Amino acid sequence: MNDIDFDARVTCRLGLIMKMKLRITALLLVVIMVISACSGDGTVKVKLDPKNPVTITIWHYYNGSQQVAFDEMINVFNTTVGKEAGIFVQGKGQGDVTGLEEAVMASLNQQVGSDEVPNIFSSYADTAYAIDQQGHLADISKYLSEEELGVYVDSYIEEGRIGENGELRIFPTAKSSEIFMLNKTDWDKFSNATGADLSLLQTKEGLVEAAKAYYEWTDSLTPDITGDGKSFYGRDGMANLFIIGSMQMGTELFEVNNRQVTLNIDKEVIKKIWDFYYVSYIKGYFQAYGRFRSDDLKINEIIAFTGSTTSSMYFPDVVDVEGDTYPIEYMVFSEPPFANSDNYIVQQGAGMVVTKGTPEEEYASIMFLKWFTQMENNLEFSVTSSYLPVQKEAYSMEVLDQIITDNQIDISPKTYDTFQIIFENFDAYILYTNKAFEGGSKARKVLDYHLSDKATADREKILQKLDTGMSLDEAVEEFISEEAFEKWFGDFSNALQESVQ
Repeated sequence: MNDIDFDARVTCRLGLIMKMKLRITALLLVVIMVISACSGDGTVKVKLDPKNPVTITIWHYYNGSQQVAFDEMINVFNTTVGKEAGIFVQGKGQGDVTGLEEAVMASLNQQVGSDEVPNIFSSYADTAYAIDQQGHLADISKYLSEEELGVYVDSYIEEGRIGENGELRIFPTAKSSEIFMLNKTDWDKFSNATGADLSLLQTKEGLVEAAKAYYEWTDSLTPDITGDGKSFYGRDGMANLFIIGSMQMGTELFEVNNRQVTLNIDKEVIKKIWDFYYVSYIKGYFQAYGRFRSDDLKINEIIAFTGSTTSSMYFPDVVDVEGDTYPIEYMVFSEPPFANSDNYIVQQGAGMVVTKGTPEEEYASIMFLKWFTQMENNLEFSVTSSYLPVQKEAYSMEVLDQIITDNQIDISPKTYDTFQIIFENFDAYILYTNKAFEGGSKARKVLDYHLSDKATADREKILQKLDTGMSLDEAVEEFISEEAFEKWFGDFSNALQESVQ
């Protein structure tokens, strides 16, 4: 994100905060009455004293415009609902996800120089699971009635039930999924020259066909040089390819029951994933050059990618090819599934966990999270951060448009288009994330790197073969044989098994 975009977002949010304060102040008494009424249906009620407010600390990994938006939400809470209820919230960024996890573990382990354990911190399910097994997380379930739980997307709540007896340990606050984005400007050049149709991008098999045609077309543009075709596509999140691809083809890779995981490694399913990614990669149709695929788009290494819904804001407006820059247009699509498969898409994004504390601290923490995830508040944060909201009723373009109009929000067109794709197809999607289990983080690393690292290394070997005058088919022959797959599949299966032992 460039400085101009960032400053515009900050200016927009600073103007918005005054509108939010006025609106929230007008509804303040109603909000407090709703929150304070949570004493029935098995929920716990704790009396707080506005004259002696409880201070709650929140650690997160938001940066840039996301951190600005979250800090402003905290400020609004503190000066309205929190002030009246007797709660003061302090937010603290811990860099990235890794930095946050390290800071949390240092505090929990009481390492010298570490801060006190926060009352709330952002966490993915695998990390929360490990910390919960140490006994540090509060039971969120007892502070929420069934009616309150019912307003959230069911699968978001289910993901957070990682307690030994299904207790809710993760409060859904901001989620994401995957989308497919395309450099329309360069696609149009390719399409006009070859007749390639956008319908190819509706399935992964069609995507490979388009990528092959793009490689061959770009190779033909330099007839004196063979084998210099350009890559079409790249993806972030290789683990999602395995997990969601397996679900689409009828296999749950990580089947978790009673906190115990069973690996279902279907060779036919994995072979399709191998063919889709590895074979396409070593042939030059796919690419992974920089840290993120949006970085690769900026230098025209690829013209399409699969990434998180939050990554839409990083899709470039300008492409730089060895100093030659030109503006590009974009298109957003649903992430293409495998052909003739179920319409699973990934459910991802950290939630918030509450650490064990006094009844007042736990109750105050839940009060803030309830307020933050109220539909209008959560959508306003989503608009700036590009995270998806968590309440069912928020998945409506009509609702989103109304909030944008009422609060005069200047939403990024890319974020808006991404929301439109997700919102309008939400009922047709099957959201999925595997349940947390011991060794889950290690297992995801195997999925993220085992095949992608091999693809990168083998592509370099193939380029060397091409330099000797070999054709592409000759260069890749030994790498895509049945024997090559069997060898890799055995290594992959063993690595996955070892990760969960």
